Amino acid sequence: MKPAAVTRRRHDREILALAVPAFGALVAEPLFLMADSAIVGHLGTAQLAGLGIATAVLSTVTGVFVFLAYATTAAVARRIGAGDRRAAVQQGIDGIWLALLLSAGVVALTIPFAPQAVDALGASATAAPYAVTYLRISALGIPAVLLVLAATGVLRGLQDTRTPLRVAIAGFAANLLLNLGLVYGAGLGVAGSAWGTVLAQTGMAAVYVLVVVRGARREGAGLRPDLPGIRACAKAGGPLLVRTLSLRGVLMVATAVAATLGDVEVAAHQIAMTIWVFLAFVLDAIAIAGQAIIGRYLGAADVPGTRAATRRMIEWGLLVGVLLGLLLVLTRPLYVPLFSTDPVVRQQLSDILLLVALTEPVAGVVFVLDGVLMGAGDGRYLAWAGVGTFVVFAPVALLVPTLGGGLAALWWAMNLFMLCRAAFLCLRVRTGHWLVTGAVRS
Repeated sequence: MKPAAVTRRRHDREILALAVPAFGALVAEPLFLMADSAIVGHLGTAQLAGLGIATAVLSTVTGVFVFLAYATTAAVARRIGAGDRRAAVQQGIDGIWLALLLSAGVVALTIPFAPQAVDALGASATAAPYAVTYLRISALGIPAVLLVLAATGVLRGLQDTRTPLRVAIAGFAANLLLNLGLVYGAGLGVAGSAWGTVLAQTGMAAVYVLVVVRGARREGAGLRPDLPGIRACAKAGGPLLVRTLSLRGVLMVATAVAATLGDVEVAAHQIAMTIWVFLAFVLDAIAIAGQAIIGRYLGAADVPGTRAATRRMIEWGLLVGVLLGLLLVLTRPLYVPLFSTDPVVRQQLSDILLLVALTEPVAGVVFVLDGVLMGAGDGRYLAWAGVGTFVVFAPVALLVPTLGGGLAALWWAMNLFMLCRAAFLCLRVRTGHWLVTGAVRS
């Protein structure tokens, strides 16, 4: 067998060993939302619209802190590549403490300002009460969500994506059963859905704490908060916070525009966005493998290995994107009816999903390159690229209602957003400036 073929097979094994379990763990969040949408959708259109507004706010509030996972993965993986496992685990402990500190402030702001956040997204008078109820209850689960993000980053950096998979499976099963029991069995409606999710998230966080504490004791890492270490984690995550805020801003603008179009439109948009996020997490599984593998290679100062792994992951991303696009179109009659009993919502959703499918191959490349640059610790460029993408997208999306466009026009703007991301990331990877080696990126 030729050396190039051997190298590809080795990279394929590495990618699959990390990406397949990572996929199961990643889809836990969108599966939570999809289960909630399917259950709440049968309560009525106003309830589903309220859920859509609330989850947009909640996803933004927690999603901006995804750097707790991404920055930790890259930093831990670099130390693993350099052969210092104790320092890798210690880095992860510092990230977990940062997550807990941040979550206290987030909860303190989210609960009292829930009505203002819902109003800012243009919720109708019928949908707003449901949105506020769901958001205030769900805010109690924010500490668990951030802790799970940080602990997941530790395990990914240690090249372990199987443990997060097992936790995610248990969490999804608990969330589904709790939601069904509280929404219908206890008759709590939208509030029951929120409580079910909070309880499931808290259980997942407890399991992660147990796993990380055991690992820290095994490696001799300290468990107490270390202020210099926490500050270092915050500094490393700063650029990724800007990057994530920009991307979340895109999603918030899209939801706000959809809300001005009417309850039917925002309900269809919420379901489409949930499916879109689910597909993004599928592709992000390869990106997670990229973060762990690229960080490890650069920590070991293996630039040729880094380039070869990057090329192979791009090929994987493109292939998976094509397959997802085809699957999305061909199976619409099977899954669209699961989300709503309203025929108008179903028709709008079915049409929008055709537009989503168009850019799935591009999305495959985007998510892979995003993961590669995160694994390299190239957060500063990702921050600028995120801001640039938002600057292009926001004016186009905001013009949709002004020009009389409907939900389809808004999703054409979403496709423009994805093409802009692809352009920024491809340009950076071609330069090679991101290839910085060593246990710590200087």
